[in-house]
Amino acid sequence: MEPTRDNQESPLLHPYQRLDPDRVLDAVESVGLHGDGRLLALNSYENRVYQVGRDEGAPVVVKFYRPGRWSEAQILEEHAFVAELAEREVPVVPARVLDGKTLHAFDGFLFAVFPSRGGRAPELSDPKTLEWIGRFIGRIHALGGVAPYRQRPAIDPDTFGRQPRDYLLQHGFIPPDLLATYRSVVDQALDGVARCYERAGDVQLLRLHGDCHSGNVLWTGDGPHFVDFDDSRMGPAVQDLWMLLSGERSEMVRQMADVLAGYEDFCDFDPRELYLVEALRTLRLIHYSGWLAMRWSDPAFPVAFPWFNTQRYWQDRILELREQVALMDEPPLWPV
Repeated sequence: MEPTRDNQESPLLHPYQRLDPDRVLDAVESVGLHGDGRLLALNSYENRVYQVGRDEGAPVVVKFYRPGRWSEAQILEEHAFVAELAEREVPVVPARVLDGKTLHAFDGFLFAVFPSRGGRAPELSDPKTLEWIGRFIGRIHALGGVAPYRQRPAIDPDTFGRQPRDYLLQHGFIPPDLLATYRSVVDQALDGVARCYERAGDVQLLRLHGDCHSGNVLWTGDGPHFVDFDDSRMGPAVQDLWMLLSGERSEMVRQMADVLAGYEDFCDFDPRELYLVEALRTLRLIHYSGWLAMRWSDPAFPVAFPWFNTQRYWQDRILELREQVALMDEPPLWPV
């Protein structure tokens, strides 16, 4: 989903404007895979992702990484983590090794090739489904805690809070008549985040999926499999758990219990991290606005998000952050 440390993209010619179907197919040919001309753009905004039909064999999924977002070392670090998980029979989708490597370059783009895997959204209202997902997240985190990322950044109040806030304020995205209010509310929200982190204490950071919502957990007859580790970073374990929760507080308490019933079969969970649930939700909201702003010169974004940067959008974000300020001062989902 998110930007990291890249600068505002040039409004003159976005790199993805060069990525036409012929260039996509030529890139696939460059690694020895022969397409049959069928090309389907998949739902992705941060990168460009295509399903490519082949003359022989099953279709493949090809991801063209957004130029300037991740370095080669950062991409390869994520590929190595996912490959380790696959070796341990965790249901993930690793990049294919072609010509001895998983990351390839073609005409100014970095890309990787993945097997095509289908599935449906999981039934998160079902306790057994949540427990099953929790078991596999526990296995992901058991390996994720063995060694840290050396190249990839962490999910924390700076990268997901202060940096996107500063970008929005410095680049004129907030309407002048709402600027003072937004600045005040976002600062209150970040103060609330800081208090949550203080209550949680010194929690362990580990390698995460990073964006573990229901759209990245596909379900088949064999159970869940996890896709798209593109946002994988260091962070607290609860980051991969809270996005599975929804509804009223009582429902979220039950859902978290179901997830942890499976999770703790494979990995210990520090209950102090429950102080971070609303803090991480707040950071994601701030970060999402910053992500849209940083990507606004990409022609795909104004088309896909026409409601962004309108007066109503910023009014709604102010109300949303005010609600989060109140929620962060409530007790955690259960006593810690």
